[in-house]
Amino acid sequence: MAPGTALGPLTPQAAADLGLPEGVTVAAALIDAHAGGLGTLGVTLPGRADPTARLAYIFGTSACSMASARQAVPVPGVWGPYCNAMLPGLWLNEGSQSAAGAALDHLVHLHRDAPAIAAEAAVRGLPLIAHVAEHAAGQGGGLSDCIRAAEGVIVVPEFLGNRSPFADPEARAVIAGLGLDRGLPSLVALHLAGLSGIGYGLRQLLERFAAQGMAIETLVASGGAAQSALACQMLADSTGLPVALPEAPEPVLLGAAMLGAIASGAHADAGSAMAAMSGPARLFQPASGALAALHHRRFAAFTALQEVARGMRQA
Repeated sequence: MAPGTALGPLTPQAAADLGLPEGVTVAAALIDAHAGGLGTLGVTLPGRADPTARLAYIFGTSACSMASARQAVPVPGVWGPYCNAMLPGLWLNEGSQSAAGAALDHLVHLHRDAPAIAAEAAVRGLPLIAHVAEHAAGQGGGLSDCIRAAEGVIVVPEFLGNRSPFADPEARAVIAGLGLDRGLPSLVALHLAGLSGIGYGLRQLLERFAAQGMAIETLVASGGAAQSALACQMLADSTGLPVALPEAPEPVLLGAAMLGAIASGAHADAGSAMAAMSGPARLFQPASGALAALHHRRFAAFTALQEVARGMRQA
């Protein structure tokens, strides 16, 4: 039995897929990201509560994207499918970005004025990236408007390669559109370009899922880098999908608590534990109109830069 197998009674189909007797109950440990998926996917939101229509996005130093399906659906460039690995009776497909929060932190420290601005941030008791993000959130009339401050800067933040959906470990970051600008405004532009670049990489993964018939309707975000309204709004705008941020502060611990509740008999299975313990979430709707069109153009530029860089390495 795989070490990531969830706890609970298997459906007849899942038992057959695993070669186990019908009705058998499986109890095994989940890895941290899978526990985070268990602790996020059941949040209360408008519309369908179907976990196969939601993607668990763990946004931390790296990023992990977990989508579930009722049948085994191989997706090129994505790990899986793994039966019963996160939610009982469902198949898990897992994509990721090797550097996400770490890529953003590295990006802002590349700026010429980063040391001086970091010193200003330290006076306020903030790390550089938090200081920059706070100023970025103040650009424009709303969080979606902030992307205009990125102007013509495009970032493909693949500092440690592309894990999904291209499975290209040799990929490296591309930064385009820089001038001789100095100071905090240019650092804000670089940060916004990097943050939207994280979202465009996720958009490519979502397109790969959709091409295989896995239609995701909502992203449920968690992790340290997701605890920012700007980050969640930028993910929604750059992917074109709503992003839900659970009110529960530690989804991984909540998922572990759900497993304990099932094991103790407080809840019969994962579904009932998720329904009772997940709680509400803040929902970020994607931008529309001119801002959606702007992201469409930026995504096209992102893709073109990525392809040119890939072609240079293969020449």
